[in-house]
Amino acid sequence: MSTRILDHPSVGEIRLEAVLHALAEPVRLEIVRFLADSGRGVPCSEIELAVSKSTGTHHYRVLREAGVIRQVYHGTAKLNSLRRDDLDALFPGLLDSVIAATRRRPASEAPS
Repeated sequence: MSTRILDHPSVGEIRLEAVLHALAEPVRLEIVRFLADSGRGVPCSEIELAVSKSTGTHHYRVLREAGVIRQVYHGTAKLNSLRRDDLDALFPGLLDSVIAATRRRPASEAPS
């Protein structure tokens, strides 16, 4: 049985501009907020997104390639978790500020 491993940037490869780009999209912000609230690895299917499956896959890939999330296969499911420790070490307070801002946003501005 082969194990599928996804590419993730090392801590030294994570760049602020890539993280900010990944966090600049409402659907990706919703994913990040959900993962922050859950505090655990979450399968993609558990996060309800108002986009097609292929578009959702794209958003997860952008977050992973920027170093915002870690994705690991667990059977056929991908478990997603925030790379909180890495991001907090590189950019102290950034993730907490972004997550807090998503919680202050009125429901009318939430991604649909």
